Amino acid sequence: MSTPSRDVDVKTMLQEVAAHPVPEYARKFYYCFGGLTFLTFVIQVLTGILLAVYYKPTPEAAYESVKFITDEVALGAVVRSVHRICSNLMVVLVILHMLRVIYTGSYKRPRQFNWVVGVTLLLLTLGFCFTGYLLIWDQVGYWAAVIGTQIMGSVPVVGDTLLNLAQAGSKVSGYTLTRFYALHIVVLPVVTIVFLVIHFIMVRKQGISGGL
Repeated sequence: MSTPSRDVDVKTMLQEVAAHPVPEYARKFYYCFGGLTFLTFVIQVLTGILLAVYYKPTPEAAYESVKFITDEVALGAVVRSVHRICSNLMVVLVILHMLRVIYTGSYKRPRQFNWVVGVTLLLLTLGFCFTGYLLIWDQVGYWAAVIGTQIMGSVPVVGDTLLNLAQAGSKVSGYTLTRFYALHIVVLPVVTIVFLVIHFIMVRKQGISGGL
């Protein structure tokens, strides 16, 4: 008996979102960078799920599973290429989006908190790129893990703790690969979605900022 009511509520909510007015100044092309960044994130999630079906996060099988995806799986090379290209595109778009925010002064009061959320999303995007880069576990991926974790170890005071957490031990090993895989497909996506929801709620509540 309650299903029709919920359907009406959802329909009303979607109509309200679709009918939400967009200011004239926000129709300029550089206001699209935020939406395009979100689109690349959605593509990354979808292609990442498809890749995860065949990927094996072990030192012995990681490279071979990527090779299998590329050479044997139907459209595997296409999906992997889209995932790789969109990862680079996402970084470019999120930086362009933040430059637009700086150009239009959208980081100023009362949007300081949303600016902090946006900077956090940039860092999360870079985290996706780093953790995904080494999942191939070839020579490049292995040494990227070594160099990246050593950089973490150079942080004052907490460096040794970060190094052990990142490496899952005293050196880069199969556990390091598993840890970065978990970060890439679980931790980072969940945290990113939470911050995206906060970001969108703040934009909806405060409106789209105009120019300086």
